[in-house]
Parts: sequence; C-alpha cells; structure tokens
Amino acid sequence: MAEATRSEPSSDRRGFFRGMVRGMALLAGGATLGLLATRAQAARTVWQIDPHKCTMCGRCAVECVLMPSAVKCVHSHGMCGYCELCTGFFEPDAPNLHEGAENQLCPTGAIERTLIEEPYYEYRIKENQCIGCAKCVAGCAAFGNGSMYLQIRHDRCVDCNDCAIARACPTQAIRRVPADQPYLLKQVNEP
Repeated sequence: MAEATRSEPSSDRRGFFRGMVRGMALLAGGATLGLLATRAQAARTVWQIDPHKCTMCGRCAVECVLMPSAVKCVHSHGMCGYCELCTGFFEPDAPNLHEGAENQLCPTGAIERTLIEEPYYEYRIKENQCIGCAKCVAGCAAFGNGSMYLQIRHDRCVDCNDCAIARACPTQAIRRVPADQPYLLKQVNEP
C-alpha cells in the first residue's frame, strides 16, 4: 500500500509536465502563426505618395534610406501641354529657351526635351538620373498644369516597416496602399 501511494504523485507530475509541454507547444505554434499573419498583412501593402497631398518640399530626396532616393518624378503625358516653355524643365528666369544646363531646373539633367513639331515638345524623365528633389514638380505645379509628380518606385524601394520619408513628410502624403494597386496616379479631372 505504501508503494501505491508513492507512485501516484509521480504519475501526477508526469501528467503535469506533459500538459505543460503541450501548452507551450500550442503557445509557440500560435505565436508563429500570428507572426506569419502579421508579415503577410505587411506584404499586401506598399508605400506610396498621394500626388494631391504632396507639397514638393524636397524631403524625399534626402530622407530616403537609399541614395539616390526611391522616389522619382513621373510625367502624366495625358495631362501635359507639351509647351515650348515648360516650367518643370526651365529655370523660372532662364535667359534662353535651349537645353543648356544653365537653363534647366533639374540639378541632374534627368529631364529630356524632344521637339515634336513647332511649338510642341515632349518631356521624358530619365529615372536613373532623378534624385526625387521635386524641383521640376514644383515648377510644373506653380506655372504649368501639374503633369509632373512624385512616386515611390517599388523596384527600388526596400519597403521599410517605418518609412523614413513618411516620418519626415510634413503633410502625411506618404501612406501604405494595396500592393495590387501600388501607384496613385494623377488624373486630369482630379482636384
């Protein structure tokens, strides 16, 4: 009888430890699933600039963790007037309307100007040269039709969990958008 009393506590301890091991395994499994769900949620969104909230402050060029910035100027050709005097291309007080560097607003020469036919010109952004400084965007918005604007290029962006540009943006123009619609496009009839 004394032996039976001694074996009962031992089986209770084993059962207790087995229950603890099972509970810890379930807890670890739940934590793993929670982490995977969080990562899957983050993978479904990407950072992007709302072109209607952007004030062209120039912080995109200096705040991005990448050099040059993942932010690039894009040009909505459907909105463009193809003007001879493009205020996104030329300095406001340009002495001449020729493509010399002294007349260009872009500090890196990232905008290419091509004659279509008098007096119309086409402007193309060479994204590999663009640093995202927004000088051309500000010029286009101030005196032109606003056809130039900034976007985060996802083939360059490292998709930081806490985007340095978003933190520095004075108007909160940078936000997460669905990855299946990663670009916020500027349209002709939008405010």
